[in-house]
Amino acid sequence: MVSTVVRVAVLLAYLPTPLTAFGVSPLITSTTTTTQRLSLSHRMAKEEEKSSGFTQEIMDEASEALTSVGWSAPSDDAEMTSDDPFVQSIDASIQRDMGVSLDELLNPAKVVNLERDLYNLRSELAILTGMTDDLDVAGLTTDECDAGGGGEEAADIRGSISKKEASLVIERRSVFRGWLKNVFLGQAVLSFALSYVMATNPESLFGSFGWFHSYNMDVSIKVLGFWWWWLFVVPSLRSRRPKGFEKKALDIAFLGTPLISILAPVATKDTGLIWGANLAVVVASYAFAYATDGDDDDDDDDSKQPEWLKFLYKSLGGRCGEL
Repeated sequence: MVSTVVRVAVLLAYLPTPLTAFGVSPLITSTTTTTQRLSLSHRMAKEEEKSSGFTQEIMDEASEALTSVGWSAPSDDAEMTSDDPFVQSIDASIQRDMGVSLDELLNPAKVVNLERDLYNLRSELAILTGMTDDLDVAGLTTDECDAGGGGEEAADIRGSISKKEASLVIERRSVFRGWLKNVFLGQAVLSFALSYVMATNPESLFGSFGWFHSYNMDVSIKVLGFWWWWLFVVPSLRSRRPKGFEKKALDIAFLGTPLISILAPVATKDTGLIWGANLAVVVASYAFAYATDGDDDDDDDDSKQPEWLKFLYKSLGGRCGEL
């Protein structure tokens, strides 16, 4: 009954026609309702402002704490580079413990991410267990950041830390060995020979298979042959992590070969000729990089590359700016 009366009162408040016949003053009802709405909106605005200020205060304190140790978490559109103090401290630690630099590990980017996660988790654990809020956890072990207690939330953080620490131990020991570089080199040589046959005479490889003639795969395999440069040959060479002019040459080739493979068919349908054009681009890239070697002191530093170039590498699946 009460619910029905409330609904009727709300309806009457918004009816535009006179309500004197029902013994209700529309002006009084409408004014009362408007006042209540304004009061409620004012209270909600004050609560939202208070909550927003509290959240912003926490974020500012966290950002200030990270900045005080010379590091802040990378944003979505930025990446940590080898110049970052946090990365440099990781590199120094690995050189001291393992005898190799960070970029000699099999997966340096994963090591940096794990170290960053551990830093954040240890900071949270220190706060939850009653350590001082401004504790610098950089260089500290988990035990040194844990005062005990903290409830279920602290226990969950300890579990996450244990898993990440175990993974970090494995990653720090995974060094990019010389034999693995030779495997990638062999893969590049094999891909080079295979792609030439695919682009010029695929029947010699697949002619004995019935599907080759049944589905007219001749043209498709020829096209795949000249695309092989960008798909396998150049990536295999880049996977060796070369430095100096060769790194610059392969970066150029990685951008140049897909352009040739896309544009060349407009001028010619000869897949063998297009394969040769890709070869010419790679050779020219090496020649240009060798001729200009030493002009820039930061050829090996991906962080100094233009943003548009980094975007291209990411879009094409290139390995750029990991550190």
